[in-house]
Amino acid sequence: MDSDYDIYDMDSEPEPEEEDFFSDEPIINSHNQKDYTILKDTDIHQLIKDDISKTTTILSVKRDVALALLRHYNWNMTKANEEWFANKLEVSKAIGMLLEKEETTSLDSNLVNCGICFEEYTVDKIAFAACKQHPFCKGCWECYISTSINDGPKCLVLRCPNPSCNMMVGESMIVKLASDKDKLKYYDYMFRSYVEENRKIKWCPAPGCEYAVEFEIGSENYDVICDCSNDFCWNCLDEIHRPIDCNTIEKWKNRNFEEAANTKWILAFTKKCPQCNKSIEKNKGCMHMTCVCYYQFCWLCLAKWDSCIGGCNGFEENKEVKEAKKNILRYTHYYERWVSNEKSKQQALKDLNEMRNEGVKKLSELHSLPETELEFIIQAWQQIVECRRVLKWSYAYGFYLPEEDKVKTQFFEYLQGEAGADLERLHHCAEQELLDHLGSTKKLDYTEQGSYKNYERFRSKLIGLTKVTGNYFEKLVTALENGLKDVNSKEYKRKREIPMSNITVDDSSMWACDRCSFLNADYYTVCQMCVVD
Repeated sequence: MDSDYDIYDMDSEPEPEEEDFFSDEPIINSHNQKDYTILKDTDIHQLIKDDISKTTTILSVKRDVALALLRHYNWNMTKANEEWFANKLEVSKAIGMLLEKEETTSLDSNLVNCGICFEEYTVDKIAFAACKQHPFCKGCWECYISTSINDGPKCLVLRCPNPSCNMMVGESMIVKLASDKDKLKYYDYMFRSYVEENRKIKWCPAPGCEYAVEFEIGSENYDVICDCSNDFCWNCLDEIHRPIDCNTIEKWKNRNFEEAANTKWILAFTKKCPQCNKSIEKNKGCMHMTCVCYYQFCWLCLAKWDSCIGGCNGFEENKEVKEAKKNILRYTHYYERWVSNEKSKQQALKDLNEMRNEGVKKLSELHSLPETELEFIIQAWQQIVECRRVLKWSYAYGFYLPEEDKVKTQFFEYLQGEAGADLERLHHCAEQELLDHLGSTKKLDYTEQGSYKNYERFRSKLIGLTKVTGNYFEKLVTALENGLKDVNSKEYKRKREIPMSNITVDDSSMWACDRCSFLNADYYTVCQMCVVD
């Protein structure tokens, strides 16, 4: 933090916030209508100055009094003003403000005894707290203020050194008597106090992040994405966890802690190929595994990939196992998928950052394409990261669904399985097909019709998969947040299983896929977003 005591000067201006480059794209949880504001150091300094200035003007009080009022009411300016007008006498006593009717010490002599060192000083070397009754020399004041500041944030509510006095030591006296080093510490305490005591502002919980977030109280959407790219829930400060609530998050974490010893022998970092029995380590994001023997299978259920495609989300109960073991296996089923999607999300985030920082530029130079032409790749990776997070928490949601509610569980697993399949298609396309279409070290000549068509086919497919996956996951989140109450599973399933065909729309050159309803003005005869290579 660039700490500075220019708060007292009230001169600096806040820096303009950067625009969200991808704010108009169809990424779930994109916060087109944000319920929060990301605050930099300069923004927080400006808010402090504005609040003090407004309070000073509204209440017609000095700056020291306005600051003491705001601190007393945890920087809630509305409450501070209301309490002041409602009961000025009681509020004045609470903040240590001198009342007009109280008497002050009259200095008739040119020499005054200091109440700390007991030496005599001329009047110009004596200073008072707000009480105006207990004189102390400036040397003792400097020592007292310095010691208090170095003791910690309590210096923000500093009182007169006289033990029987409760009058405040205002900011103006600290600015006048403290050293430059101590002033920096004092304003740093004030800076942090404004965030940590303010019910509308919290620090971003990411390690090393110095941004704060001002939240719109009363909003029902707690999802926050900081400018450092960390996403978290405003309510519990954990990562964004739609579609489950904060209480379920707490229960799930407690369960993970309790079950750690039981699941350690079940889960491992490697698995054996179902065909050749060789150990395989997962080092990519998607669940599509290809062994050295060329057998392709699902990392989660080990089934042949063509028969799974990410749809192994349902838990199948073995009637022969004992109840205790069944509970452990059921928990392990959901926990393994929760962990696997978290690892895939982290890998996708890494791939996103690499693509954003240098990948797009390299591809642009290699294939003579403008960087703006390749923005769809960044879009796809952003969507993958978001969907991995949602899919991860959907397994915690599924674990707490009542086992006796078979209809709801089956419908949930169907929706989750469809979402997982859509995500695997997108993840595979961005992770593997990107290398095939754009990752070649050989420079492609897009003046040739075949090369350009291949690029356009890949581009259309990735953009379409990004939109389709985002839209489906948003519907999944909405359905889960509504408790799966307003959905007819049979009707929805029938609709999703209708074969692909062309339909008539306003533009005769366009057609739509019945599976995903994505309109396409291209020349393809099949939906490039739904087909599985």
